[in-house]
Order: sequence, then structure tokens, then C-alpha cells
Amino acid sequence: MAAVRIKRVDWLIGVTVLGSMLLVWLVLIGLDAMMQFGRQLGFIGRNGYTLSNAIFYVVVTIPRRMYEMFTFAALIGGLLGLGGLASTGELTALRAAGMSRLRIAVSAVGIVAVLVAGVVVMGETVGPWGDQQAQALQVRLRSGGNLGLTSSGLWARDGDRIINAKSQALRNAGDHSYVQLMDVRVFTLTPDGQQLSRFDQANTAEQVGKQWVLDKVRTTTVDDNGVHSSTSQSERWDSKLDPEVLQQSLVQPQYLAMRDLQHIIDYKKKNGENTRPYEIPLWSRVMYPFNVLVLVLCSMPFAFGALRSGGLGKRIFMGMILAISWYFVQKAIVSFGTVYGIPPLMANILPAVLLAVIGWFYFRKHA
Repeated sequence: MAAVRIKRVDWLIGVTVLGSMLLVWLVLIGLDAMMQFGRQLGFIGRNGYTLSNAIFYVVVTIPRRMYEMFTFAALIGGLLGLGGLASTGELTALRAAGMSRLRIAVSAVGIVAVLVAGVVVMGETVGPWGDQQAQALQVRLRSGGNLGLTSSGLWARDGDRIINAKSQALRNAGDHSYVQLMDVRVFTLTPDGQQLSRFDQANTAEQVGKQWVLDKVRTTTVDDNGVHSSTSQSERWDSKLDPEVLQQSLVQPQYLAMRDLQHIIDYKKKNGENTRPYEIPLWSRVMYPFNVLVLVLCSMPFAFGALRSGGLGKRIFMGMILAISWYFVQKAIVSFGTVYGIPPLMANILPAVLLAVIGWFYFRKHA
């Protein structure tokens, strides 16, 4: 227990790393938000899009940007924090006092572990909510107000019909993609718009060529003779819904919360559909804390190098190159797993395990 007991030196390392990390985090988020704000300014004036809409879009997506940038902020902040201690000789003093490199690195990673817990909670709550709000705003912009996203799904106005789809997904067919609407309800109003004349409920709606096709449809009509119901396996649907706008309304899987991803996976499994496009981001989110902590821990040796030989800036740069390289290697392994059928969990955990093994050998050699 003495080896893991929090000491004053842990507070020194933790506070130093925390200050550097928060500063780097703020800079990265600020730069990303400013670039996105510049893009949003180009939409002002279209379909009533205003400056306040642009500001709202950027603000509600900041939690997601914080989630995405935290890994790089933690790594760069950790290197800068320990590098600052090395430049003042404090890191040398800690080593002379018998504190191992692993012990120093764990002290730095400890503060990251505390923050990553909060970041994960934010990434599962406020982050997805903000992305949905931003996406709904963009959909209204591109559809001229005829399309909207709410907690009850997608709503659209199509002439004298009101359409509701509980969920939607992007499908791939050869070299092109198309939108599939699920649990679809179509309300057809009378010409005066005062009464309901027809109600269609279908399992799915897909665009085939220039037409839409409803699958497993139950139709209810209302006329002077009463209410009539009928069913059909499939039915052509003459709709002016723009598939390109619908594609833009889809929230990307990597921006969804784990509970939403799991819900979609369960639905697709029941219908015998491919779940891999959603399993990969699900396991990526599950592994997020572990990936962050392992990456930060294994980047600390670049700060220790300054104890012997100057060039701290160069070593910090090398540490950032490690992070970028690891990011692309992870993406490549996940893509490789998709092609060759490696389970998504294995594909997501393998890069972090390899990095952890390399880090273990280093700290064992330099105990």
C-alpha cells in the first residue's frame, strides 16, 4: 500500500500536469471551434440561418470536441508538465531521491485518470445530445424547414402528408448508398388540412431508383362509409423526400452514446442485419479510457529523456508523433479487422495492448 499511497510529490506532479493539460485542451478546443464557426458563417442567410444559429451550433458541439481532443490534450499536457519539472531540475531531484520512472509516470497518469472519468460521462450524455441538436439545426437549414429531428424520430412535411420515422440508417449497395427509414408512419390529411383521410404504417421505407418503397404496410383509410384497413407486403410510395437531405440528417455512429449504439445493434441483430458498423464505434467508446491512459503512460519516456540530454522540445515533438502514429495504426488495425472478420472488440483492444507491452518492457528495463 505504501507504493501507491498519495504523497506530496504526487500532488506536485499532478498539479503541474493538470495545469499544462488544461491549457493545451483549451487551445485545441478553441482552434477547432473557431474553424467550425468560420464554416458556419458561410451558411448565414440561407433558409433563415442566422448568426445566433451559427453560435448555437458551435456551442452545443463543444462537449463532443472536448471528448475528441482530450486524448491529445492529456498526452501533450503530460509531456509539457513533466518537461517543465525536468527543465527546473525537479525531475532529476525526484529520481535522485529514489523515485522510479514508473512511479513518476503513474503520478502524472493519475490526474488524467480522474479527468477521463468525467470526460467519459460527458461523452455519453451532453456530447450526443449536443450533436443531435446541431444535426437537427443543420437538417432544418438544408430542408428549408420541411424536415425536423426530435426525440420521437424524424418528422417531415410532404405536401398534404406528414411523415414520421422512429429511426433511420444509411445502407450500402455496391458503389452507392441509400437511406432506410424504419418504423414509418404516414399521415395523409384532407385537402383542407383539417382531418386525417389515410394512415399508413410500415416496417421500413427505402428509396429504389427515383421512387420509395414501403415494406410490410398496413393502410387505414377514412371516408363517409367508415374506416377501412388493408395490408400489403410492399407498396410504392410517391414521395418528394430528398434522400441527400435525409443522409445529412443521420448522426454518425461515432457520435452516438453507447446506449444508443447498443439499441441499434440489438435491433439489427433481431432483423438479421450487419451490426459491425455500429459495433466498432461501440467498442471504441468502451476502450476509450484504457486507450487514453495507456497512451499517456507510454509517452512519458520522452519527457524522461531530457534528464540526460537536453532537447526537451524535440522529445515532446517525438511524443506527439507517437500519438499521431498510434492513432493511424489503430484505425488501420480496425479497418484490417473489418476486412478479415476480426471481432470488433479484439480489433479495438489490440493496438492498446501492443503499446502497453512496449511500455512495460521500457519501465522494467529502466526501473
